[in-house]
Amino acid sequence: MDGAPGAPLPREFLDFLGENGLDPSIYAAGDCVPRYVRVKPGGESCLRELEGELACEPETVDWLPGFYSLPPRVQIAGTRAYREGKLYGIDAASGAAVSALSVSEGDHVLDLCAAPGAKLCMMLDALGDLGSVTGVDVSEHRLAACRTMLQKYAIGDRCRLFVADGTMFSVIPARVHSYKSCESMTNEEVQTFQEWTSRRPWKERKRAARARQSATSKPRLGFENPEIIFYGKHSGVIGLTKDDLYRTVSDNELLNCGYDKVLVDAECTHDGSIRHIQKFEQWGWETLQQRVLNAERTDNLTLLQLKLLINGFRLLKVGGTLVYSTCSLTVAQNEDVVERFIKENATAAVQLFFHWQCCRRLMLQQVGPARAGEYPRLCALILQLLKLVDYLWRSLQKLACD
Repeated sequence: MDGAPGAPLPREFLDFLGENGLDPSIYAAGDCVPRYVRVKPGGESCLRELEGELACEPETVDWLPGFYSLPPRVQIAGTRAYREGKLYGIDAASGAAVSALSVSEGDHVLDLCAAPGAKLCMMLDALGDLGSVTGVDVSEHRLAACRTMLQKYAIGDRCRLFVADGTMFSVIPARVHSYKSCESMTNEEVQTFQEWTSRRPWKERKRAARARQSATSKPRLGFENPEIIFYGKHSGVIGLTKDDLYRTVSDNELLNCGYDKVLVDAECTHDGSIRHIQKFEQWGWETLQQRVLNAERTDNLTLLQLKLLINGFRLLKVGGTLVYSTCSLTVAQNEDVVERFIKENATAAVQLFFHWQCCRRLMLQQVGPARAGEYPRLCALILQLLKLVDYLWRSLQKLACD
């Protein structure tokens, strides 16, 4: 960490690491962790100019196409490539989660914890000219940052953004909406979504302001109707009524009309992000106590993670793939959550995605009721194997540090 000898980790955090079998020495490597960037497809020509501006050569990340590593202290915000929307700042572990999804042209993808948007942009770049990406986040101001990114990089044509509780979100992919002819209806009878614009009419702004004001006294989590804050020209929203967009379907229908790919990059304690832990030196270690070490919050987090996983899987079609990931190194927030989930979901088949250079990722496939019961024992074995691999990996890390 920056100035680690003068700013040792607090005792409470060391206790947290010990309880979860984590080696504190990994946080001493902060100055060695590279800065990662992703080049927008087709924008590779910016690399030479970037090298000149930063006075260092971007190094290819062999295991993650389109990614490059830079020295830890490098700042990219002032570079021409970043200003012109040819370069993304994104951590390699986040890129690995999206890579594990294997997004392909025509997929309908759901990012259930989308903010602040770097993963969302990577999905859209992989999507091509067919399909859609739906981004969901419970935080309105953080999701607004996603919208800003979509506009900056001009990749929002096939994207929808919803402020919503990810544990309850149920809006289906755009492909299954049927457009209704409104030629015989007056504006008083029905209102349809028109092309999205950041400059909304005065009446619409006033109506939205009243809606926000009436919602201030209500808790944000658990609200029933999501709020759509952005939709692209080809996202399947234009021409729909609100009833069309928010219509509900049964769980059985979702097996056929759900999402092809779902990412649940769940809220967590962030103890696996060395840079995140470093920030507490500026924020104050008491903030770490509130955000990471509070026992009640940690218990609530694992329950939230499980609920997000359950709902994400519910929205997955048969044959679809879900990736569950966190920025935590604790087994409690990763393998244990998935283990609890698969015990109650016989249609889930676990696939392991592991790379020694990035955080662990768990993939779940929806196999459908017809094949339910085939996988529980295999899933349990895979999780046990993951725990063994994780133990060996940490042991090797410790030997390397010694």
